[in-house]
Parts: sequence; structure tokens; C-alpha cells
Amino acid sequence: MWLKCERFYHLTRPSPPPPFVPPPRHLVDDTESIAPNPESCMTTSRPIAAATLAGLKAAVGPGGVLEGKDTAAYCVSWRDDWKGAVPLVLRPSTTAEVAALVTICAAHKVAIVPQGGRTGLTGASQPHDDMSEVIISTERMKRILAIDLDNDTLTVEAGVVLKDIQDAAERANRFFPLSLGAEGSCQIGGNISTNAGGVQVLKYGNTRAQILGLEVVLPDGQVWNGLRGLRKDNTGYDLKQLFIAGEGTLGLITKAVLRLYPKPTATETAWVAVDSPAKAVALLGHMKQQMGEQITAFELICRQIVDLLLTGVPGHTDPMRAPHPWYVLMDVASQGAPGSLRDPLTSALESAVETDLISDAVVAGSSAQALKLWRMREDMAQAQVSAGGSIGHDVSVPVSKIPEFQARADAAMEAAYPGVRHCSFGHVGDGNMHYNPIRPPNWDAARFKAERAKVNRIVHDIVVSLGGSISAEHGIGRMRRDDNLRYKSPVEIDLMRKIKRALDPDNIMNPGKVI
Repeated sequence: MWLKCERFYHLTRPSPPPPFVPPPRHLVDDTESIAPNPESCMTTSRPIAAATLAGLKAAVGPGGVLEGKDTAAYCVSWRDDWKGAVPLVLRPSTTAEVAALVTICAAHKVAIVPQGGRTGLTGASQPHDDMSEVIISTERMKRILAIDLDNDTLTVEAGVVLKDIQDAAERANRFFPLSLGAEGSCQIGGNISTNAGGVQVLKYGNTRAQILGLEVVLPDGQVWNGLRGLRKDNTGYDLKQLFIAGEGTLGLITKAVLRLYPKPTATETAWVAVDSPAKAVALLGHMKQQMGEQITAFELICRQIVDLLLTGVPGHTDPMRAPHPWYVLMDVASQGAPGSLRDPLTSALESAVETDLISDAVVAGSSAQALKLWRMREDMAQAQVSAGGSIGHDVSVPVSKIPEFQARADAAMEAAYPGVRHCSFGHVGDGNMHYNPIRPPNWDAARFKAERAKVNRIVHDIVVSLGGSISAEHGIGRMRRDDNLRYKSPVEIDLMRKIKRALDPDNIMNPGKVI
């Protein structure tokens, strides 16, 4: 039976918990909270000649150059310990300037680190520390170039911040579904280069699914103009796919044509208690049968991380009076009238109770309450920091294999590290889990950090045995380069290397990353 209360609709709940204080919502992606070992795959390097540096500076003018201490912020990652040093950070404002810079670098075999908003988690956009590279930042290339409402497309430069793209779509009564925790600072070029994911992949797909066309400066300085807003183009190889998720190793993205969607007008958010990951997977199937593609987000969260959140990050309260082993945080959305999804969602959850799929549920009674629930999801990264740090894994397995992965990984970690605190949450709707074990309470952070390679091997061996991937959405960069070589087949690695050699024979585009 559903009882309506001031804050939420509850299942068999006699009274509500204390009211939430609504915070701003930022849909966060997750944590790689312990840095990797020092870079182990440096490339052969040599100092950049003064005449070459002078030519690069002239190509963009004084406003497009940073040097000396002004380069420091561009050479260190915002999280973890990826850092390096470069003689120049070059900030072109047009594609022509990018092409001029790359042409000079190609002529003198100067390595380039393409860089967007610097919000990545795997060291892909940080330079090495030997001053042999230059950074080319797209941060001045931030124009929204065109919007075509009949074609539902938006054309932008690579440096446009993701939130500005969302806002531009909103002003046009459209919706751009890519949403990340770093959306206020990440740039669309970087999102494309890493094939960023997020919480709405279940319905809309990841970044790759949002890209219709690209403009790219190739490693020899040529410009490939693939800015075509076509949904059907069967004229040969789909070249843009080479650069999506390429992490800047095959070329530098300068413009993109993005897909837009109708703006949702009805949304609901629910926090649901389940006994196990197996029940969560069964609930996903149930909700798909009941509500179809109206499900936009379906997050699985373990109780341990909720406990750490409640004790370690101020401003949160438990949405339910009693603890449960696991939770699902879900969103549903449609173009219906506001409030029109409340009854269908309620009915679907009631039937889930009757079939013993769920133990309890709350449905947010307002947008402020929904924001509070999503803020809990966002702050799980900070909860891990407050608990002393975790070793993060961004993995995916077939949805049906999530329960087996969780059981095997938890057992293996407990056997190797008695007392380890299990921390698992993520986008179960698309098979992507963030499995981030936290050090045993009697260990210090340095001791657990030293176990990173062993922990990775335990987790990744299980993932690959289940037909999964060691990186679902964060990318490879420098952090997972060696692991990627270990787990991919020789045929895959050979094909990737052939593509890299064909497009970048001198290895000047982001060397030492991905492959």
C-alpha cells in the first residue's frame, strides 16, 4: 500500500524522515581515487628547438601562448597525481590556427598533447615530464556555430563547455542528454575524445551515439571536414568513429555536429531498496516491461557506500528509516504532461513489491527532493575520500553478469585483503559498475595504494572472464595502457597499432597514451 506523505510517496511507511535541504544537482561520474604508479611507458624524447618554439608562438600570437609558471595548471590532473612539464601551452582560437600548429609540430616531430577541460581520470590529457611536448588546448574555441531545429542538430567548436551545450539546447526547447559531474567545466571535444558516459546512457547511449559529424586536424596538419549532420551515410568507412574515444592519439577534434532530442516534460525519481544485485537486474527487466524507454537512469548502489556518505559527507540523511543491502536510484522521463508518470511509476513499483523484487521504495515528491537523491549519488566520490581512499575500477560486464561479478569480486577481495570495505555503485542499466574497494580500517592509505596492481589484476581478471571491459567510460589514457595491452587480443592490438601508424607515423599525437 502506498501512503502519501509530505516528502515522498512511501511503501508501507508510517511517517517521513526529516526533510531534505535541496542542493544543486550535478550528475557525477565516478572516482579513480588512488593515483597509478609512475609512468612506465615514456617515449623517446628530445628538447624542442628554440626556433620551433618561436614558430609555434607566432602561429597563435601572444594571446594564445602560455609559458613558464603559467603552464603549471595545465600539466597536472585535477585528481590523482598525473603531472608533467611543457615549454608551451598553445591556445588556438580557430581551426586554421590548430592546423598551423600541428603542421609545424609534424615538420619538426614535436609531440602534441591535445587538451580540453582537464577533467579526465586516466592521465590522457597530461604531458610527460621531460619538456619534449607541447599542449594544444581548445579552451578558446568555444563558439556555438549553428542550430538546426528541423534536423535536430547543434554544431559547436571543441572547446564549448558541456553545460553551455545543455543550456543552448534548453533555450531551443530541445535536450542534449550527455550529463556528467564535470559538466560545468569539461569540454565537448574531450567528451568526444574519451567517449564519455554518464547516467543517461541507458536510454540515449554514450557520447558516441550523440555525434553525427566531426572536424578533425590530422597529425600532418590536414583538416578533415566531416561536419555532416546525417543520420544515414553509407559511403564507406565511418571515419568519425576513429576519433571518438581515440583520446587525441589520432587527431585533434576541432568541431562537432551533435544530436538533439525532444525535451522531457515529465520526470520522476525513485530510491528503491533491493536485497541483492540479482534483484536489481530483475527489477530492471520488470521496469522495462512496465515503462519501456521511459527509464532514463538506473543506478545500483551498495549500502556500504551509503553508510560512508552519511558519516563522512555533511548534509545527507537516509531516505529510508531502515537500512537495506542495496539500492536502485532511477529516473523516468517522457514528453507527457508534468506528473503524468507518477501513477505508472507507482504502479510498476507496487507490482515489484508483490513479486518480491523490492523491499521498499520512495518516490520524490518534488524536483528539490529528486535533486537531493541525485546529490547522494554525486557525493559518493567524496565519501570514499573521507574513508581514506579507494582503488577505483570503471568496468562493464553484460547486465546479466553483474550479480556474478559482484559476488566473485567481493569474495576475491576479502580473501586477499581481510577487512576490505566493499564499495560498488554505477550504471547497472548498461552494465557499467564502479567497483572501488576501500582500504581495511587498520591499513593506511600508502599501504593499500601499493597494492594497486594486484587489486587491479584481481578485479580485471574477473571482468574479462565474464566477457567484460576494463574501461566502460573513463578511457585508457596512461593509467590503463598496460592493462589494455594485457587483456586485448593480439589481433585487436595489431589493428589498433596499424591504424595509429597509418594516421600518425611519427607518433606525435598524444604519445604514450592508449597504445
